[in-house]
Amino acid sequence: MSEAPRERLQASQTERNSSEKVPRPVATSAGAAANAAALSKIGEQAFQRGELVNSELAALTYGALVRQLVLDYAHPQQVNEQLDRIGYNIGLRLVDDFLARSAAPPCRSFAASAEIIARVAFRMYLGVNAKVAHIASDGSEYSILFDSNPLAEFAELPEPMKGSLWYSNVICGVIRGALEMVQYSVQARFERDILRGDDCNEIRVSLVRELEERVPTDNEI
Repeated sequence: MSEAPRERLQASQTERNSSEKVPRPVATSAGAAANAAALSKIGEQAFQRGELVNSELAALTYGALVRQLVLDYAHPQQVNEQLDRIGYNIGLRLVDDFLARSAAPPCRSFAASAEIIARVAFRMYLGVNAKVAHIASDGSEYSILFDSNPLAEFAELPEPMKGSLWYSNVICGVIRGALEMVQYSVQARFERDILRGDDCNEIRVSLVRELEERVPTDNEI
């Protein structure tokens, strides 16, 4: 082998070895803050473009739904389950509207869904500002915190239900259904609720597993 090819080969190997030693870049706090600010702007723009709904009417309508469920079911836990089921069905359908109207970037990981839900979806559909907190070290869990909840604007829980009824549990169902449509099976549950006397509302979202996209059969096309 001539000297020139040998030198080029050695240089190529050196460059490859050097590149293998370079660690992957990690998101800085400044980058995360910039990303959060950009998503908040997207959420605000989507909220302004959307058709505004009277918040009082929405709160009263939702309150009537919860009241009927309380009358229909013997235990508050059953009401929680029904609210989650209703929200889940809404979330399955809502995700298409969200993707079409929000102009939000795609969720390339479960961890990325946190800021998109909090900064864009909550602002777009509920008109509230939410933030992400208590992120698990492996990115498999996070909390969404929000102070204002238009669904509970006129609600007050009776004392016997303060320890068992999650009044706005429909939101957890919506999150669960929407994330399932983007291939994430999750659990979503309230951890804190201002109606129960807590200082803020907190929803905990936990990844169960990533779903594989299924190709439809000929009979389903």
